[in-house]
Amino acid sequence: MTARVGWVFAVNGFLFASLVSRVPDLRAGLDLDNSGLGLLLLAIAVGSLTALPAAGALIARWGAATVVRGGALLDAVGLVLVAVGAGSLGSVPVTAAGLLLYGAGVGVWDVAMNVEGAEVERRLGRTVMPRFHAGFSLGTVAGALLGVLVVRLDLALVVHLPLLAAVVVPSVLVATAGFLPVGHAPEGGPGSGRAWLEPRTLLVGLLVLMFAAAEGSANDWIAIALVDGHEAAAWAGVAGYSVFVAAMTAGRLAGPVALDRWGRAPVLWTSAALVVAGVLLVVHGSAWPVVAAGCLVWGLGAALGFPVGMSAAADDAAGAAARVSVVSTIGYAAFLGGPPLLGALGDRVGTLDALQVVALLMLPAAVLVLVVRRPVGAVAR
Repeated sequence: MTARVGWVFAVNGFLFASLVSRVPDLRAGLDLDNSGLGLLLLAIAVGSLTALPAAGALIARWGAATVVRGGALLDAVGLVLVAVGAGSLGSVPVTAAGLLLYGAGVGVWDVAMNVEGAEVERRLGRTVMPRFHAGFSLGTVAGALLGVLVVRLDLALVVHLPLLAAVVVPSVLVATAGFLPVGHAPEGGPGSGRAWLEPRTLLVGLLVLMFAAAEGSANDWIAIALVDGHEAAAWAGVAGYSVFVAAMTAGRLAGPVALDRWGRAPVLWTSAALVVAGVLLVVHGSAWPVVAAGCLVWGLGAALGFPVGMSAAADDAAGAAARVSVVSTIGYAAFLGGPPLLGALGDRVGTLDALQVVALLMLPAAVLVLVVRRPVGAVAR
């Protein structure tokens, strides 16, 4: 049961990192500046935010397994369009359409797999959600390392991305066959509309948004920032991103032990401090070992915010799908606003210096950390 859920998380991360590893090629193939690239990447967030609000209702009607399958198929079509648009046609509209479909697919897939993961966590009676997200991170490590190889080999986008979709997406269809029958909320749970009126759910969403910004800014910009700001080769920029995602993986694997021992709030306060330290080392490091250490520390800090937010949203089994959908929608706003804002700021002050905005976001995040404590009277099962 846990292995199948972990695999679905891993495949999601693998496809995502594979796409991220080719972002510099998207910029080059379409002849875009940072602002233009940021606007293009906005298509992913638009697709996700269009689909996310409906995810809870879709899961309630069709079940988590069916929604994950639908998201995977949308992602496969989107990756093919991205490859053709940026790699063969040199067309921004075609590439944007592919990113839009990819964003819609990853949005509903994300909510559905987190709802499934929360149900597994509830049945086991211990913290495991970060390890499912570690599966996502392991997938990103594999995708990023493969990205280093294909960039070094100068493998065409039109070969790389469609081949990945054809190979890995069918495995999702097999893995979801063993999912629990999750979807219909226990009696008394809120619908998607009512969940938007719950103060705790909204505050958890804001906390997730800030940690998603810490994670997403590295996904979108760390490779380019190292190339532009530290004059690294393209493969070295992707290698820096690989260090980041490897550290996230380690943090998520170790996270359940820390969370069960010290609790959610102390662990997330530490996480916020690590993000601040990591960003400052990446931006101001004067030697490559220091910059690499910054990528590592940043990854450790960004590791637990999102999975803890998903667990907090699903603390009460009644209406878990609706609440996870709301929190995910708010969190994904970081991916909506982050790329264009950092791109525009990067054109003014430099891509590397613009990343310091992420450190500032950890200040309000630290204030909001207390909202992830388990509510009294939550329905465990």
